[in-house]
Amino acid sequence: MAILRSNDIREMDVEEIQQKLVELKAEFAKNISKSSASGVNENPGKVKELKRTIARVLTIMNEKQKET
Repeated sequence: MAILRSNDIREMDVEEIQQKLVELKAEFAKNISKSSASGVNENPGKVKELKRTIARVLTIMNEKQKET
C-alpha cells in the first residue's frame, strides 16, 4: 500500500478514512507477525512508516470528527 500523505487523507470522507485505517492496521499486523515469526525484521523502515501513517490517519480523523 502506498503511504498516505496528510493532504490525501484530508480530501477523503470519514468512511474512506476508516477503510484505509483498517487496511493499514492489517498490513501492520502482518508485518509484525512476519518479523516475530522469523526473528528478523526484513524491512524495519516499512513498519516505522506504517506506524506513522496510522497515527497520521487517526489524527486527521479526530480533527474531522471535532469539526462536526
